[in-house]
Amino acid sequence: MDEQRRRWQNWWMALCFSFLLCFGPQVSAQIRYTVPEEMKEGSVVGNIAKDLGLDVSTLVDRRFRIVSGSKDAFFQVNQNNGELYIHKSIDREELCDGNGACVVNLKTAVENPLEIHYVAVEVTDINDNHPSFSEQNQHFEIAEHTPIGTSFQLHAARDQDASPYSVRLYKLSQDENFEIYIRNSDEEKIPFLVLKKPLDREHKSEHLLILKALDGGNPPKSGTLNITVTVLDSNDNRPVFSQDTYSVTLQENPPIGTTVIKINASDSDEGPNSEIEYSLGKTLKRKVYDIFQLDRITGEIKVKGEIDFEDTDVYKLDVQASDKGQPPLSAQGRVIIKIQDINDNMPEIELTSLSNIVAEHCKPGTVIALISVSDKDSGVNGKVVCSLSKNVPFELKPSFQDNMYSLVTKGRLDRELVPHYDITITATDLGQPPLSSIKTLSIQVADVNDNHPEFSFSPYAFYVMENNVPGKFLFSVSASDKDSNENAIVSYHIWRESTEENKYTSFININSENGEIYALKSFDFETVKMFQFHVVATDSGTPSLSSNVTVNVFILDQNDNVPVILYPVSANGSAEGVEEIPRNVNAGHLVTKVRAYDADIGYNGWLLFSLQEVSDHSLFGLDRYTGQIRTLRSFTETDEAQHKLLILVKDNGNVSLSATATVIVKVVEPKEPFAASDVKHTVKDEEENNVIFYLIITLGSVSVLFVISIIVLIVMQCSKSTDYSSKYLQDTNYDGTLCHSIQYRSGDNRYMLVGPRMSMGSTIVPGSNGNTLVIPDRRRRDSGEVSK
Repeated sequence: MDEQRRRWQNWWMALCFSFLLCFGPQVSAQIRYTVPEEMKEGSVVGNIAKDLGLDVSTLVDRRFRIVSGSKDAFFQVNQNNGELYIHKSIDREELCDGNGACVVNLKTAVENPLEIHYVAVEVTDINDNHPSFSEQNQHFEIAEHTPIGTSFQLHAARDQDASPYSVRLYKLSQDENFEIYIRNSDEEKIPFLVLKKPLDREHKSEHLLILKALDGGNPPKSGTLNITVTVLDSNDNRPVFSQDTYSVTLQENPPIGTTVIKINASDSDEGPNSEIEYSLGKTLKRKVYDIFQLDRITGEIKVKGEIDFEDTDVYKLDVQASDKGQPPLSAQGRVIIKIQDINDNMPEIELTSLSNIVAEHCKPGTVIALISVSDKDSGVNGKVVCSLSKNVPFELKPSFQDNMYSLVTKGRLDRELVPHYDITITATDLGQPPLSSIKTLSIQVADVNDNHPEFSFSPYAFYVMENNVPGKFLFSVSASDKDSNENAIVSYHIWRESTEENKYTSFININSENGEIYALKSFDFETVKMFQFHVVATDSGTPSLSSNVTVNVFILDQNDNVPVILYPVSANGSAEGVEEIPRNVNAGHLVTKVRAYDADIGYNGWLLFSLQEVSDHSLFGLDRYTGQIRTLRSFTETDEAQHKLLILVKDNGNVSLSATATVIVKVVEPKEPFAASDVKHTVKDEEENNVIFYLIITLGSVSVLFVISIIVLIVMQCSKSTDYSSKYLQDTNYDGTLCHSIQYRSGDNRYMLVGPRMSMGSTIVPGSNGNTLVIPDRRRRDSGEVSK
């Protein structure tokens, strides 16, 4: 029919075209274009002016346009270039219905002269539509005894696209009971559902199928229909357990009421014939009924007693399921409950101590104790590892037997560092969470004599005042031993050698028990200023150990020597002299100089001079430090011819000692002999002045050398370890008065016994009678050492 209609349209168009050629304006032949549907707006279909042979430049003037035609809103022409383009997107299924050709006829016109041209545009189909069913679901009820081969008509799918994009075939989802059959009717394909295998409601009561319709596109588009087949029942089945044997794992110690498992039996029948009740078997052990209970309706097995893995690890229960049919049908099953161990037992430690006293000199690897551990749990929960507390010189050595260990020493022991050990042994299983047990072993470290006695100081330095009482306690030394008991008992003795250096050891004695030292004689500073000896300390161990220390003894000076007058001295040995001076001497004339000496040192030997008696205080003066006597003014005629001066010389001890000297000054007339004498005195004064000058130079040089020596000594002391040996330095007084100064060094302190004009920056030591100075030892202080 479509082909006849197409022929009729073509014939009619040819007839119209012939009529126009004969009677109307000039008409050209028809032009035909083909375009697919759904093309974009503005897409060019073809160039009408070019295909008709029209001059493009005259199209605007000749008003080239589309004048008529069906549905011409889909197309427009461009007067500038004669192109026909799509003005509106075309949907072929909306424009044309059916599978025939879809043609849009257009009539174009140009003027001057008037020409009419016909354009046919065929819109071709594309696969832009899916096959669709009139309904989404279709339901069938089929009895389970329906014969094989019975067919059931299904809904047919429709596709708006034309051939070859219309529905081409059907596919049915996989099902062992059904297949699809297609019957062709005219241009349609009608699907049928065909039963190919008997139905069994107890096997499958409902079948859910999917029918898919596919078109001829590439790739094809599809539509689906959901098919539900309900199978009608008949009563012919007994209860069946979901499993022949149920197996479940249950941790031990579960709370009462814990659900262990839910058994399930099903009956394929319906109604009362499918209702099931559950029960335990009648032949189980009584203990099972005390621990488990079975709910007859739900099939739940619950805990009602205590479950301990260490008691029983597996329970086997016989169960029964019965329906309510007449007569009832039943089925038997079995439930196996495996009890899972949990880590609920702590490890147990058994300790066998061989000895809780260990000698500190024992070798590494010495066995102290035997240890065995156990755990009632099983598997990983029963595996136990042992460890010791940290920072102890012991370790655990595993034995060839499981869970057996030996506690042995790992290193050398030192009782003096650690006399006692509390060893904590921890046994931990490998469960989650792990459980631990702790055992403490107390071990005492026995002492051996492995330490020498140690003195509190080395060397010792002691200061003893001279003139001490023989037999009186002087000082003590002390030594300690880190060992214990008899190994720490120390005795003392003096190491006596028959050498010149140790000759003074015969002057002292020591208490062997406490180290107290006594002098057997009195010391004289002027004879010996220091001496040295050695004390040996020995412990009572076997074999005994000993050590020695050097003791430096410094004798301190006392003011026990009276000043001795050296000048003036008379022929009979008395301190008396006569000096003659002319009457015409001027003020400041040196009359004489009193010289004296003190065997003591420091302040004890520092002498001061003073006038005790003088006939005329305005005439003579005395220098208190030098002992020089000078005139204070010139003599007058009224002055006496003879003057007596009594001079007191005393030292600076705490209890001063003194001596006196008498000088008689005779004033003579200035005659020649006296002039010569005066000249002699003048020369003598000049010589005295020269001597003083040279003495000053000498003392200056000595001072410079002394400073240099001190600097060198400091440098040497800084460049080596602390020198505890005693030193002393003897000086002379610069002013002519014989005096001494001496320095000592001991430990952190330096002591100096000073004479006149000594530095006032020194510190007086209490109890030293004012003549001993402590000079701070800067080297020791700078090095960060603490004075003791």
